[in-house]
Amino acid sequence: MENLNLPPYDYKLRKVDEKIYIYDILRRKYIVLTPEEWVRQHFVHFLINQHQYPKSLIKLESSLKYNTLLKRTDIQVYGRDGKLMMIVECKAPYIKLTQNVFSQAAEYNQVLKAEYLTITNGMVYHCCKTNWENMHLEFLKDLPLFV
Repeated sequence: MENLNLPPYDYKLRKVDEKIYIYDILRRKYIVLTPEEWVRQHFVHFLINQHQYPKSLIKLESSLKYNTLLKRTDIQVYGRDGKLMMIVECKAPYIKLTQNVFSQAAEYNQVLKAEYLTITNGMVYHCCKTNWENMHLEFLKDLPLFV
């Protein structure tokens, strides 16, 4: 897998029937290692280790209904009050973070109404704060502090 622009961590890999799996500390099991999963696992550790987001308030691959389609978010982060605080859309490192990627995440957030929306490909990440009252997005320099 490609080196990412996120802090390294001690990941665990396992090979079964020619497939490589990575251990997911949140789901507590091995997951097939894809480029997107590589980014997702690194970003989860980044949230926990560098930004002190509690593991217990992070959920992976949650389903949502968008119009008539069943979709899923990569990472959801909840606040201490139990409300959804942030969604994170992860892409493989070779995927450019274009307007289309941002629009996909924003469409999901129209349903979920998280205050923060983040997109990442492991090389860069962009986070914005949503003001739902006036439908305004403010791009942030970094992730919000967990309080």
